[in-house]
Amino acid sequence: MNAEFIEALNQIEKEKGISKDVLIDTIEISLVTACKNNFGTAQNIKVEIDREKGDVAVYAEKEVVEEVEDATLTISVEDAKKLKPTYKLGDIINVEVTPKNFGRIAAQKAKQVVVQKIREAEREVIFNQYITKEKDVITGIVQRQVRDNVIINIGKIDAILADKEQVPGEKYYTNERFKVYVLEVKESTKGPKVYVSRTHPELIKRLFEQEVPEVHDGIVDIKGISREAGSRTKIAVYSTNEDVDPVGSCVGHNGARVSIIVNELRGEKIDIIPWSEDPVAFITAALSPSKVVKVLVNEEEKSAKVIVPDYQLSLAIGKEGQNARLAAKLTGYKIDIKSETQAKQTNFITEEETLGALLSRNTSEDDDDELFS
Repeated sequence: MNAEFIEALNQIEKEKGISKDVLIDTIEISLVTACKNNFGTAQNIKVEIDREKGDVAVYAEKEVVEEVEDATLTISVEDAKKLKPTYKLGDIINVEVTPKNFGRIAAQKAKQVVVQKIREAEREVIFNQYITKEKDVITGIVQRQVRDNVIINIGKIDAILADKEQVPGEKYYTNERFKVYVLEVKESTKGPKVYVSRTHPELIKRLFEQEVPEVHDGIVDIKGISREAGSRTKIAVYSTNEDVDPVGSCVGHNGARVSIIVNELRGEKIDIIPWSEDPVAFITAALSPSKVVKVLVNEEEKSAKVIVPDYQLSLAIGKEGQNARLAAKLTGYKIDIKSETQAKQTNFITEEETLGALLSRNTSEDDDDELFS
């Protein structure tokens, strides 16, 4: 411990951003603990490090008494006056008790403290760097697989792509690059832990924000997303500018913009539909690519009856019900779909329901085609 050590602390402060005073304070505390080996107790012991020279001294706080019973806690008036003539009975004074070879002990402890503080500071810097990326998209490189988890390098640290956040059937190869959604950044004793996802619906939103300037700038708003990762996604978009087509903006010229996103998602189909306050129009669009003949909604029950052409029934429902399921999730309505033939055979939508819908919406005869388009 000397002036060179203090200079080293100054350098650490400059390069790592760790306060020299904080380092010295921490070293002093650790040295007090180390003094227990020499004094049996550190209760009245304190350590002082000269901030300029680096010299280390150990002091014991002792009370000045007439008769000494415990030499570790008290000192006689006679001995106290040898240190300083003005000391008197009852004073609490600092008596230097620096052990021999204490400089070596101090140097070892100082090294341990400095190394630990540097590690903590670096962890804090990394944590602060990645906490800002939470709920965002970042590019990663596959490193290895640990059990069912995939470890992905995202810069200074590795992120964890857990099994439940992986797209079913998607394979991950070493050194492969792809984008992930940052779910959470957590602090731990071993440093920050970052958890990422390839299945989260917000991954879709962030990718559109990256590829579509109108979405990034807030001109086109993504009102809703329903996704079955790896297979199909439906997104509802709305433009705050009448001159901007929200669907066309997201699709891009010749599908250029959406193609980039589809490629990133390894072929996942994306249906981009216009959002509408009118549930009939919204549900009709949500069932795309199927055509719709008629829609009757019950806004109180959040349910809808939909009639489609006979030849469009399987398309409207989708493979294993996927299209109808995604449309229901996107619109928030429970959707019951029938073909025209089925609807006629089962009296699917009664005249009373049709009349009630018309009256409740206060529509005219001219609006009838629009209502059930």
